[in-house]
Amino acid sequence: MHLSRRGFGLGVAGAAVASGAFAAPAGDLDAALTAYLDEAFEAELALEPERLTRLGRKTANDKLTDRSEAGLKARLDWRRGSVAGMKRRFDPGKLGEDARTSYDIWVLALARAEEAYRWRGHGYVFDRNGPHTGLPNFMINTHRVDSAADMAGYVARLSAIGPAMDVELDKAKAAAAEGVRMPRFAYDQSRDEVTRLTTGAPFDAGADSALFADAKAKAAALRAAGKIDGAQEAGFVAGAAAAMTGAMKPAYDRVGAWLAADRGAASALPQGAGALPDGAAYYQAMLRQQTTTDMSADQIHALGLSEVARIRAEMETLKGKIGFSGTLEDFFVALRTDDRFYVSNDDAGRARYLGLAAGYLAGMKARLPEFFGRLPKADLVVRRVEAFREEAGGAAHYSSGAPDGSRPGVFYVHLADTRATPLYEIEGTAYHEGWPGHHLQISLAQETRGLPVFRTQYGYAAYAEGWGLYVERMAKEVGFYTDPYSDFGRLGREIWRAIRLVVDTGIHAKGWSEDKATAFYTANSPQPVGKIASEIRRYFVTPGQACAYMVGQSRILALRAQARSALGAKYDQRAFHDVVLGAGSLPLPVLETRVRRWVKAQA
Repeated sequence: MHLSRRGFGLGVAGAAVASGAFAAPAGDLDAALTAYLDEAFEAELALEPERLTRLGRKTANDKLTDRSEAGLKARLDWRRGSVAGMKRRFDPGKLGEDARTSYDIWVLALARAEEAYRWRGHGYVFDRNGPHTGLPNFMINTHRVDSAADMAGYVARLSAIGPAMDVELDKAKAAAAEGVRMPRFAYDQSRDEVTRLTTGAPFDAGADSALFADAKAKAAALRAAGKIDGAQEAGFVAGAAAAMTGAMKPAYDRVGAWLAADRGAASALPQGAGALPDGAAYYQAMLRQQTTTDMSADQIHALGLSEVARIRAEMETLKGKIGFSGTLEDFFVALRTDDRFYVSNDDAGRARYLGLAAGYLAGMKARLPEFFGRLPKADLVVRRVEAFREEAGGAAHYSSGAPDGSRPGVFYVHLADTRATPLYEIEGTAYHEGWPGHHLQISLAQETRGLPVFRTQYGYAAYAEGWGLYVERMAKEVGFYTDPYSDFGRLGREIWRAIRLVVDTGIHAKGWSEDKATAFYTANSPQPVGKIASEIRRYFVTPGQACAYMVGQSRILALRAQARSALGAKYDQRAFHDVVLGAGSLPLPVLETRVRRWVKAQA
């Protein structure tokens, strides 16, 4: 799963909360704080139409979120006012424990937003997570159409994509002028994505482009349901075509042209964040954002080397049990090259892969009550990534469903090249992205009642990815991975996360080249070469994000060990999991405080 690094949106609509319009209920300070924060969160959402849509709401579904500098600054100013207003009205020393946690997280959100705003010009705009693919993906998978009004909003949003892309292009140009450019390979990848998105109808005489096909399908579904007639359907399709050719296509052409023109100024050999202006400070800021800790790059690098050594020892033991007589590196090569570990690179093979993933998830789901006291209501589906954003070797990821259950959570798999997605990794991937990983954790958060709503929606990479990696190991502890190769795949996935600590810090803090990073990764992982190449390039364009996983897992495992030691026979695994998952996504220091208080209460 990849958490967004662009999500610090807060806006001026919350000025009433900050200026004193809120009236606190008398006699219940905790409830008053919750009411204050709920009103503040509604104000935040009012300025982020795309987040409203992701939450399943239809408000402002004809608009996109304001991406301009003015919009960013207004949201930060609002956040400052909201926190100042909260501090004036509430004495944290008089709050209950859970309310104090909400208070602290709201204050922390301001510090994180201030830091993100300071470094806003350092993020690569048109990398693999850029708006050029993100907006079409949002329209296809998130903008739900249940009525003629929803379809009208869809067409209006298509018209807004072009202006939004121009705003993003201005940001990329400004960053480049300051010496902030993504590696040259990212220019090439993004140009290819722009071409794929603007090829086919309505742009030319070819088959329907992905976005136009979606528009036509949604209009046709409305007509089939009797909600519009044929003339209205034709009107919506014509409107979508006009929006895509009239505003969207020229903006995409401008992006493509700039990428082509600026490409030569980018580094041919990828360089880490350390090569950017104030790069060392920027990278440390990204480590704080992603891990929610103050761990230095050197500390994270050392943790990674230690974990790689530990997991290699476990791999050696399992290799011996499997009966392979060569070296561990020889075994890696065998796993990469043996056809029995891969599905065929065609639709039948891809269908088999998705079916196997669904089977593992069904087996895990049946046993969840043994390990968790609370289970979510939300459904989960497994899908192949859409062709316009699919890449060979791309990491699987999760997209959350709507809190009201109107849209299921989705476990996405890249299957452009099935030789980059080995069968021995399916089981661990399914547990990480689905049950009991991201889907269970995020769905429970969204369904939690009694907390300020923002705490059910905010996310912290180290918590979420740490949980996903934790459950991969937990599944082994409770009897899954009965196939030894699948178990070796689990270790391969765990060492992958340890390698990330070494490689990410190596690239961005120690000046490692792409070749050096690839060599370290390949020597310590059974993953296919194509996946390794994709992963290394991902680390170059998303500094720090890869460090969230194992830092988070190590903290959760340490907390579990402390709880077991302190409670002895009183320790209850289900209760521990419910405590970890029971308060929404948390910064790691806040999670540590919560678990330690629980342990003290149990003891």
